[in-house]
Formats: sequence, C-alpha cells, structure tokens
Amino acid sequence: MKTTKFNVIKSLVLGAFFVLVSTSTFAASPSKESDEEFNVTDMIMHHIKDAHDFHIMDWDGHAISIPLPVILWTENGLVTFMSSEFHHDDTGSVIVEKNGQKFVKYHEEIYYAADAANANGAYLTMAADGHPENTHPLDFSITKLVFSMFLSMVLLLLIFGLSARKYDANGVPRGLAKFTEPLVVFIRDEVAIPNIGEKHYKRFLPFLLTLFFFIWINNIMGLIPFFPFSANLSGNIAFTLVLAIITFVITTLVANKDYWKHIFWMPGLPVPMKIFLAPIEFMGIFIKPISLMIRLFANITAGHIIVLSLISLIFIAESVWVSPASIFFSVFISVIEVLVVAIQAYIFTLLSALYIGSAMEEHEHEH
Repeated sequence: MKTTKFNVIKSLVLGAFFVLVSTSTFAASPSKESDEEFNVTDMIMHHIKDAHDFHIMDWDGHAISIPLPVILWTENGLVTFMSSEFHHDDTGSVIVEKNGQKFVKYHEEIYYAADAANANGAYLTMAADGHPENTHPLDFSITKLVFSMFLSMVLLLLIFGLSARKYDANGVPRGLAKFTEPLVVFIRDEVAIPNIGEKHYKRFLPFLLTLFFFIWINNIMGLIPFFPFSANLSGNIAFTLVLAIITFVITTLVANKDYWKHIFWMPGLPVPMKIFLAPIEFMGIFIKPISLMIRLFANITAGHIIVLSLISLIFIAESVWVSPASIFFSVFISVIEVLVVAIQAYIFTLLSALYIGSAMEEHEHEH
C-alpha cells in the first residue's frame, strides 16, 4: 500500500512540475510498475533525448503521445508509417511490417526485426556489450527534434514577416516591430560591426541575425510551460555541430591571405618559433568550431539535467518532505535557464562574428 501511494504521489509531482516549469517536454515520468525501482538515469534520458513522438503523459497505464512520421530508406526502397504503429514500445517487442519487411524500435533506434524473439521478448540479437547486432535502415524520420526545428523556422518567418509590416509611413516601428528592431540593432551595432568591421559587416549580418534568433527561439521553446512540442534541440550535439560547421565553412571561404599567413608563417617571429607555432595555429582552425559546438550543447543540456536531477531527489528519498526544497531549487535553476538560453545564443553569434572578422582582417606589417 505504501509503495502504491508513493507511486501516485510520484506521478502527481512529476506531472505538476513538468506542466509548470517544463524544461524539455510537456510530460511526466514514464509510468513504472509498483515494484520497480525508480531509475534516475532512464527518466532523465527519456526527457532529453530525441524520440519518434511527443510523449504527453501517462493515463491509466497507457501513454498519451502525438505520433510523428517514420521515414525509412530500406533495401526495398522508401517506407513510411506513423510512429504510433509501434504502440509506444521502445524495447523491440512490437513488430511493424511494411513492404514485406519487419521493423522494431529499441531505445528510439529502428532496426530490422530478428526472426525470433530473445529471452526478453525483443526481436533483437544482442551483443555481449548489450547493444543490438541487428542492421537498421537509413532513418529520415520527422522526430520531435526535427519537428521542433521546422516549427521554429515557421515561427521565425511569422515573427519577422509580421514585424516587417509593422512600420508606418515614416519608418517608425509599431507593435511587434518595437520588440524585434532593438534586438536586430543590438546584433548589428554590438556584434557585427565591432567584430567584422563597417566595410564587410553587411554581408554577414543576415547570417548572424538568423543564427541568433534561430538558436534563441529553439532554446525558449524547450522552456515554455504548457507547450506540447517542447524539445531539447540545442541539447543535441548533432544540431550544434551543424551550426558550428556552417560558421567554419564561412570563415574558411572568406579568409584572406593575411589570415593564412598568420597561421602557417607568422610575420616577425624567428624561424624556429614559426615552425613550432604553425601546427598549434593550424589545430586552432578546428578547435574554434569544436568549442562553439560543445559550449552550446553542454550549457543547454546541463541545465535540463540539473533540474531533472533535483526533482528526482524526491523519489530517491521516497519522501514528499523533500519536495519543497527540491521544487524550489528546480524553479530557481529554471529561472536561471531563461537567462542562459539568451546568453548562449548571443555568445554563439558573437564568437561566430569574431571568427569571421579575424579571417578577413587585414594586417599592416612593419618591414
């Protein structure tokens, strides 16, 4: 009876918290059997990783979620179906048969199903390290992170499309434009011009503005309460990797001869020192985008994990008396995250402008 009451309280607290201060999804913890030990790692990973549907909540032992399209390129060509056909199973026990092929889902990865189930009831052949040996098709599915990214693109188009229409005949901003114009001017005057220079900044201002608002709005979407399409997009290292690669490509393409000269043969230094520093400077070309990638990924993910860990203390201690302190500190960290999501968008944009500006800088050397 005690265990049953505890699980009821656990579900209520998790549900209330994620409705009010949602950090990664609009969902409570996955339902557990009454005799199953609460697993902190599984709960946290469930909320921060990508998925093929938006899990909303559990009701009477059944998961309520919004399914998303599964798009696979298989040996027999393109296969599509909705993720609901897996019936919320993530253990590889439910087979979906399409186009003469059978698929199972295990830890949000889709594999070809084995001919027979293993001891755990999953149609998977497990290796000694606990990972499936089954082959899997190319997965181009619209996962919750992909959907969230597309949604943020639509929101950006709507926000700035409406802002562009909110200027009177004299060019004075009205309505939404009063909010967006100061931000645009800030990025122009405090980021683009100081780091790239007045001569070249206009070429890169659209990229920097897109970068800033795209990162910021995706970060915000992961924090908005009562938002069912919340997703930890910036906490996915593939997302931050692509953004860093774009900055790296632009920096490399616009770099002038002075930039490369200062990397491989720095003027004004003795030859032995030039030989010593050249490999270090060359590695710096790749370290800069790597630092961009890791900084954004780590800061956003860390905030989500801290909040979820604080909430988990209630269920680890198995006492509701821990909940006031746990929820207080969780809300405190969530408030800090509201600042962090804007700061991280600004830092990523600022460093991108700095790298681009340094690649285009022209040096005057004394002879």
